[in-house]
Amino acid sequence: MKENSISRRTFLKSSALVSAAGMVGTGSALTSCTEKSDKIVYTPLQEPGSYYIPDLPDLANDGKELKAGVIGCGGRGSGAAFNWLNAAKGVTITALADTFKERVDDLAGKLKKEKNIDIPENMRFTGFDAYKQVIDSGVDVVIVATPPNFRPIHFQYATEKGKHSFLEKPICVDPTGYRSIVATARQAQAKNLCVITGTQRHHQRNYVEAYKKVMEGYIGEITGGVVYWNGGKLWHRDRQPKWTDCEWMIKDWVNWKWLSGDHIVEQHVHNLDVFTWFSGLKPVKAVGFGSRQRRVTGDQYDNFSVDFTMENGIHLHSMCRQIDGCASNVSEFIQGSRGALYLDDKTRIEDLAGNVIWAYDYEAEKANFKQTDAYTLEHINWINLIRAGKSIDQASETAIANMAAIMGRESAYTGKESTWEAMTASPLDLWPKDISLTGKMDMSGFVVPIPGNPYIKQ
Repeated sequence: MKENSISRRTFLKSSALVSAAGMVGTGSALTSCTEKSDKIVYTPLQEPGSYYIPDLPDLANDGKELKAGVIGCGGRGSGAAFNWLNAAKGVTITALADTFKERVDDLAGKLKKEKNIDIPENMRFTGFDAYKQVIDSGVDVVIVATPPNFRPIHFQYATEKGKHSFLEKPICVDPTGYRSIVATARQAQAKNLCVITGTQRHHQRNYVEAYKKVMEGYIGEITGGVVYWNGGKLWHRDRQPKWTDCEWMIKDWVNWKWLSGDHIVEQHVHNLDVFTWFSGLKPVKAVGFGSRQRRVTGDQYDNFSVDFTMENGIHLHSMCRQIDGCASNVSEFIQGSRGALYLDDKTRIEDLAGNVIWAYDYEAEKANFKQTDAYTLEHINWINLIRAGKSIDQASETAIANMAAIMGRESAYTGKESTWEAMTASPLDLWPKDISLTGKMDMSGFVVPIPGNPYIKQ
């Protein structure tokens, strides 16, 4: 099953050709509409059935037993492991992998204590090749939650071995990884595999309902937007005396470009993904700026601002910041020809006069569903698709938002315009040439970019 049967390139061009006859807007169990909006005739951007809407019950349907292997046992990998176990009956975890043994053992201890799942020592794998051992251990699916730069390699091997994949976001950090992800996604489709990514807003009910309303024409044609992830500093780990260069960077991975892609890629990809998902468009060029003000480790920025030109000429403004003590905003705003969508703590659509014509009913969700955690709902949908023998490819869609983030980053780093055509063909590869867990590495290349001369240390 494909998520979207219409070409992303022609999405809005096609929408302009839809019959003006339109459709009548209707409410749902998760919708609150004004009386006025129910009488308005809307012209849909896409006809119902032509776009993908996930089924989001409280628990996955019963079916064949499924064994999962977890690759990356840190905070997100551990969280995803329990999301998987809470999503269905008849699912378990049989193998674990991480670069470091203490993380494997920590997750194994939690699984034993909280779920009575015993991971024997011979199913606990460590080191850079541990992912292969998990994938080859007899699992049905893999949960991949390592630092993002490893994602393309792990996805490729899992797909070669015929495993369904959950890929935590982001799924690549550079153009080389992007091309690998896209190629592997095609292979996964050919093998009828289910690939879900950690862009959990695709399984968050208020976002899904809002997406349906936009497709039904409630805001008209999309004409632009602004997306934000402005928040505080994330964690960092001080280097310990016994750690090697590589060990320190991996344990402090969220602060290093080659591992995280910088926070515009690692975190802000969520917001960029919302706009590329709702609009069906990819960016053709980006002009951005950013800087490093207060980050204490690593070699990346702590703020970005990017102007994206989309393929039909409309603009998207992107803002992200990880600095304490500043104004915070994690949300998306999408402007249309007939109104605007606000995706914040009060998900709603307003007409051009500012009247609320649709609002998501959070109380109805609580009344109708027990499971409201999007991180678990994405696993419920994944399991249902696997058990139904249906494929899904979220990797290709997430790759577009991921590349948008890379374009914005590179424009800010260099001070130059970046384009989709140039970036997708770029040989840029952030992998260190001398990666080693045990020896010294050449650290001279890990510098904070300066626009106009991007790899000179400040």
